[in-house]
Amino acid sequence: MKKMLISFVIVLGILATAGSASATNGDNLIAVGPVARAMGGVGVAAPQDAISAVFVNPAAMCFGPYCPSSEMNFGGTLFMPKVDTRISFPASGTAIAADSEEKVYPIPAIGLSVPITDRPPFWRFGLSAYGVSGLGVDYKGTAVDQAGFYNFGPMGSFPLVAGAYTELAIMKFAPAVAFQPFEKVSFGMALHVDYATLDLREGSSSGYGIGIQLGTIYKATDNIALGLSYTSPQNVNHDDVADFDGDGSLDRLKLESPHQVAFGVAYRFNDKLLLEADVKWLNWSEANGYEDFDWDDQWVLGFGAQYKPLPKLTLRAGYCYGKNPLNTHDGFNGPLLVSVQGKTMPTYYYETFRIVGFPAIVEHHLTMGVGYDFTSRFSVHAGFVHAFEKSIDETGTDITGQPVRLKSTLSENSLDFGFSWRF
Repeated sequence: MKKMLISFVIVLGILATAGSASATNGDNLIAVGPVARAMGGVGVAAPQDAISAVFVNPAAMCFGPYCPSSEMNFGGTLFMPKVDTRISFPASGTAIAADSEEKVYPIPAIGLSVPITDRPPFWRFGLSAYGVSGLGVDYKGTAVDQAGFYNFGPMGSFPLVAGAYTELAIMKFAPAVAFQPFEKVSFGMALHVDYATLDLREGSSSGYGIGIQLGTIYKATDNIALGLSYTSPQNVNHDDVADFDGDGSLDRLKLESPHQVAFGVAYRFNDKLLLEADVKWLNWSEANGYEDFDWDDQWVLGFGAQYKPLPKLTLRAGYCYGKNPLNTHDGFNGPLLVSVQGKTMPTYYYETFRIVGFPAIVEHHLTMGVGYDFTSRFSVHAGFVHAFEKSIDETGTDITGQPVRLKSTLSENSLDFGFSWRF
């Protein structure tokens, strides 16, 4: 147990220094770990490893394939978003375009599930640490990064856009407990402790948030499982991140991970084939920060399959869809002022901050992966996720009242690796 705790501390240190990434469902990863990610992010009713059980539904720790033994999972994701933007001025026929610096973001994760009791009613304890959310663009040094694009002489100069550099990263530490009072029913609860960092080019600001996750699973038959989970909102205050109102002092921005409700169903045809489907609701429209920048609530649908053609070999595939939560505001009036958490900023810069700086817009994802059991105790897993290219654009006027069009495009690829050890 001492070695396990040391491993958790090491991974927490790595997570604390890991970079951010443009994520998938809004700014949330579709799942954590190579198994669940390869299956389209599903797992509310039947997670296949300890780390995804703690992430999506802690009640599943009582019904996982690792039960009644213990399991530890190590995983890592190499996240590779591709983002570009284009600012067009129809009156002059000019346009300014740039690609965000392409980066590979490492996102480590670790999970543990162990039994507390070995006879009914069963209790289990779980612990996970992982990067779960992120968003960011880096247009520094590009054509879009012009601090004095609008020159008003004695009144000063103003930049082409707000949001030329953004970086948000959220890591989560989640101790969990699961209880199985009856043969076909389990309940679970996890404490979510968030550590979030936000950098809007004025230096990184970090903060902590806390929430809970509740879940249950009902085994309707030996083949059918139903799962339900709820995650409370988790609010983080980021001090001194940007001068939104232009008064010369840096302002605070509150960002809140939203309410989440998820329902899943799993059907196991036999020892070889498992099918799962999930639906999730994310309450972006009432979450601090996302509400201010006009994000809609989001419904996410996930479908996944797992097939074992050989006793030691597992093949996985899936699909995930989550509608882009970022609303467009065609016809916006750039010189007017808009309020963001008590601070006013020109509408034009408000819009560029939303469209250029935080384009969390991808919708369709295809996933696939493979697992191999070297022994009954040790297995390795790999996966691939592709988020198809999606664009968002809107028209209005800039701070001088001249017509302008804002457009951003995002696509994503990620590679996932990991291994599981049962003991």
